[in-house]
Amino acid sequence: MRYYKGAAMGVKGLQWFIENVRPEVCVEVNLNEIAKRIRQEHPQRTPTIVVDAMSCLKYWYTADAWVHGGQWKEYIHSIESFIEAFTSVGIKLVFFFDGVVEQNKRTEWVRRRLENNREIDKIFQQIKTSGQQPAKEMFFIPSGLATFSRFALKSLGVETWCSLQEADYEIAKYGLLNNCMGILGQDSDYIIYDTAPYLSINKLQLISMTTVLYSRENLCRSLGLNKCDLPLLACILGNDIVSANSLQSLRKKCMALYQRKQNMLPQRSDTVLAVARYISECLCSSDRIKEMARLPISEEVRNLLERGIHSYLLPAQQSPWIISKKDNISDIPSCVMEICEDVLKIAREQHIKAEGFMVYNVLSVGEVECSNTLEDPNETELPGQAFVFREARQRIYTLLLSAQHDSSKSISEVKEWFVYPGNALQMPEMVNIIPLNLPEGLPDLKKLWVSEEPAMKNLRFTTFLALFDLHEFVEEISVLEPPVIGICCLLIYISRQVDSLSIEDIDAYLSQAICVRNKPLSHFSFTEVHYVDTRAVQLASLFIRGLTVLIAANTTCGFPFKMAYLMPWEIFDGIHFHSKYLKSHAGCSERDLLEENINWISQFHDLKVLILKACEKKGRIIQSKPRKPLAGKYSPGFRAQNRKRFRLAPRSQTIMKYKMSQSKTSKLCPSYNI
Repeated sequence: MRYYKGAAMGVKGLQWFIENVRPEVCVEVNLNEIAKRIRQEHPQRTPTIVVDAMSCLKYWYTADAWVHGGQWKEYIHSIESFIEAFTSVGIKLVFFFDGVVEQNKRTEWVRRRLENNREIDKIFQQIKTSGQQPAKEMFFIPSGLATFSRFALKSLGVETWCSLQEADYEIAKYGLLNNCMGILGQDSDYIIYDTAPYLSINKLQLISMTTVLYSRENLCRSLGLNKCDLPLLACILGNDIVSANSLQSLRKKCMALYQRKQNMLPQRSDTVLAVARYISECLCSSDRIKEMARLPISEEVRNLLERGIHSYLLPAQQSPWIISKKDNISDIPSCVMEICEDVLKIAREQHIKAEGFMVYNVLSVGEVECSNTLEDPNETELPGQAFVFREARQRIYTLLLSAQHDSSKSISEVKEWFVYPGNALQMPEMVNIIPLNLPEGLPDLKKLWVSEEPAMKNLRFTTFLALFDLHEFVEEISVLEPPVIGICCLLIYISRQVDSLSIEDIDAYLSQAICVRNKPLSHFSFTEVHYVDTRAVQLASLFIRGLTVLIAANTTCGFPFKMAYLMPWEIFDGIHFHSKYLKSHAGCSERDLLEENINWISQFHDLKVLILKACEKKGRIIQSKPRKPLAGKYSPGFRAQNRKRFRLAPRSQTIMKYKMSQSKTSKLCPSYNI
């Protein structure tokens, strides 16, 4: 996963240096013109750009609202527009997502997750202070955005891949081997690899189809280096493999030599210049390997430096700085358990094609991770999503680990790197499997995935329900529409797991899902809330993370449902949920929550009865517990007295014209929550 808060990934300080100190490296290009030239010179070749999809998430998420859980219909529309802009000028796009976190980068992954936690803490503090979404500079992508973006692209028919190793490497490799016209992303590692040209996603203007090309040749010319020297430069500066601290003493030596010659105070740009000059003047002899051996660093750091250089070498490439090219991480990770080869092969193929979720990571290395979620670190009543969905994950692990060959050597736990407040991520949590309640026992995983026997369709469905402990409700749930089945399973599960969940919360979840399913994109641009509730923010993130568990269960069970039915743009909208939450806790009637639509009210009632029945079956009685907003200027009373001072969105003006119910609860619905 990547850090999304604006800092470029890759080589420490290099992206800033290129953009602020060496403008000659930044060349504005017109992608349409480049594509035309390629077609003229090579009529049989389709101009292709390989895209670092993880770098695009912030570019694609253009909705103003982000803290409420995501504006998903707007998001997928943004991706559609992005793809159309390229296809209209004859450019093919190929997308890559990170599929693993390599062990030699786990430390950096942890550092960024903990840094994100601090940013999230500030976000919640700001919400509590102002009652509003924080300013744009605090933007944090909605939970689950990276996961669902894979399926969004797949649903739109574009070529999408999920990496088996570091995605940067696979992207650079694809760009080289397929003679791509460019790599679109925002990671300075792409200027280090000797591959296709590096194009900026941040500078991309879709209307004019222009962006900035970071010229590898111009960078080398300005620094007095050869292309083969760039990996060494990157490693001394610090990257994801060689931490900046590892070679701090060497950089200090470079700086001392550089400043002695410059005879001036150090500048921010001097580190890159100093290291480059040190390489070109002190190390670039006819025998670079001997020069590497003379570097004033320990043997351990030298080995790390060599590994860092190796990581930039693509197929058939060599480096004068190292004796030989070591193999990069194997395409198939070494298994921590003996899994049926056919099962692993199927899971691997699904993983590569971005068709499944989580399954291959469990089967191949027995390890999974989940990045940051918008969760309030000071929230005491709502457990983190890592805990809420652990039981479902444990059942998923049970089913997956049943594919082990030797029961005497079988492994019964999975390593989890899940980010939540209070978890220092010093080591993974070992999560055990738990029994799966199926009358016929655990199904054969390979048959569950590939068999076309008529009975398998039903078995996949019942197994899916068993993962959420809903095997007793097969008949009631099976008659529902597929998208509604996902909603129902998720809300029953959350209601059982979260003791503080109230009737008002269920009403908000359920009413927004029903309304979202039946509204066009154009409706949501008119929905606005004037008060942000931190609990609603966390409940929204909880629901979205729950959808990722649904798609993991769907993959594990051999796809009893089309993945499209479990996507958030089908059943969730952050602003809409927030509006329903505030209205529900203010005492609005079910009729108002369902916007007086008789059909929606009927469906809402049937699903709510089923959810409460399933909870009661487990001894969980859901209580009404309306919650008032924080006191102060964002309270209902203040807004009622100062209504003219607050701008109402067009959607709010429309809703306020609705005829209010004569019930007492309906009259309690204040205007602030619309």
